[in-house]
Amino acid sequence: MSEQQSKPIVLITGATGYIGRRLTHHLLAGNRYSLRLFVRNRRKVQTATAESVEVFEGTTFEPDTLGPALKDVDTAFYLIHSMGSDDDYRKLDLESAENFRRAAIAAGVRRIVYLGGLGNRSSASKHLLSRIETGETLCAEPDKISTIWFRAGVIVGSGSASFEIVRNLCHKLPFMLTPRWVRSRTEAIGIDDVISYLEQSIELQTEENLVVDIGSGQITFQDMITQAAGVMGLRRYLVAVPVLSPRISSYWLILFTSVPYRVAASLVEGLKSETVKENDHARMFFPAIEPLSYTESVAQAMHELEQNQILSRWCDSSSEKACDIKDFDDPAGAVLRDTRIVPYENQESQNAVYRSVCALGGRNGWFRYNFLWRLRGALDKLSGGYGLSRGRRDTSELRVGDALDFWKVVDIKPGKRLLLYAQMKVPGQAWLEFDVQPEQLVQTAHFIPHGVLGRLYWYSVLPLHYLVFSNLARTVVKESSNFQN
Repeated sequence: MSEQQSKPIVLITGATGYIGRRLTHHLLAGNRYSLRLFVRNRRKVQTATAESVEVFEGTTFEPDTLGPALKDVDTAFYLIHSMGSDDDYRKLDLESAENFRRAAIAAGVRRIVYLGGLGNRSSASKHLLSRIETGETLCAEPDKISTIWFRAGVIVGSGSASFEIVRNLCHKLPFMLTPRWVRSRTEAIGIDDVISYLEQSIELQTEENLVVDIGSGQITFQDMITQAAGVMGLRRYLVAVPVLSPRISSYWLILFTSVPYRVAASLVEGLKSETVKENDHARMFFPAIEPLSYTESVAQAMHELEQNQILSRWCDSSSEKACDIKDFDDPAGAVLRDTRIVPYENQESQNAVYRSVCALGGRNGWFRYNFLWRLRGALDKLSGGYGLSRGRRDTSELRVGDALDFWKVVDIKPGKRLLLYAQMKVPGQAWLEFDVQPEQLVQTAHFIPHGVLGRLYWYSVLPLHYLVFSNLARTVVKESSNFQN
């Protein structure tokens, strides 16, 4: 038996999400387990990772795809949950958990590990209640399979939704009017500590179900902002007022942070109830882990951000389906197109042009007409979309599934092609394609209109296309001189 075959097999669901990517990276570095990833779209798994793990494609709503992935697995991580992308997400979450538990039992899996949220039924928001019910579903048959259910409050780390909200508010607003319930207590915990708990759960010596509440100490959202501001060298003032409803607060967040309305609404609704630890099992069963304080976690997140070392972001697992629909890398069905062709000197320039393409967006912006992109982003924000504030994970590197302002990366062919799918609010489906050929850049905007409104939208923005897309293609080629080896 080879060394790889003798290692315990660990399955990670949600492996391309915020937690899943980091757990995968951590376990691969430790090289103690044989890893399997269960994903909806294998193209979202980076090539280097795919070469070191087994990748199974499927969903928990297709039980037939779960069986092969769970065969011979020792520990299965369930890192799947919704943020209210559908009206019936609570029902879907329960169905998903039920399918997974049954498949794990049928495959003889020893243990399920689930990461959920703190809270209790009597006061939980709709979103938190769904996560509680998911945990209860996974734990429903303790005589057949054991489940370790971790419950966390606010997870602090570079790229996490809560951290990006706090960071954006601190940077943009020296004075804030807040709802009274920002004084509600929660538990904060750093992302690295979360990963440590998940890792150590694999070899925890217990066969019983276990609920483990994790956190570094109670804190209010108000204190989170003021303490984070202190870490950033800022001073911020908050005044609680009674007139800010959850809806108004959600709109406030989407205007000044990178999260869309659905995510903001779920997070705001959760703040209305206290989410604090109800047991001391973390200290009892994982005594070696001493969680960082909130300010220490913020400082670590800021360091990763400044060093451009963000492994994952909250929007990696966006509820938008752009990266989970097969053949989205082929906008062949587009009926309307706007193509710009810009030649360059020689084939040696091809890689530099490709690198210039991959540097677009985020802090790097969109060149001469960046103000028009910002205006479009602001309008998208006001309509409940992502806007430009989502930015990008890395200043130069892109991977399938990455967010790029209000685009999503849906296909990459290194050195040759980048395809972006539009996640702004438009009456149709839109892509922006960069085909980097040996002696020319072919930039194409593809559009499938939805009815008459879609066509009217396309023709109304054509004058702006003439300015923006022409400049974009020319400047990408011009700026490629900065990427020459």
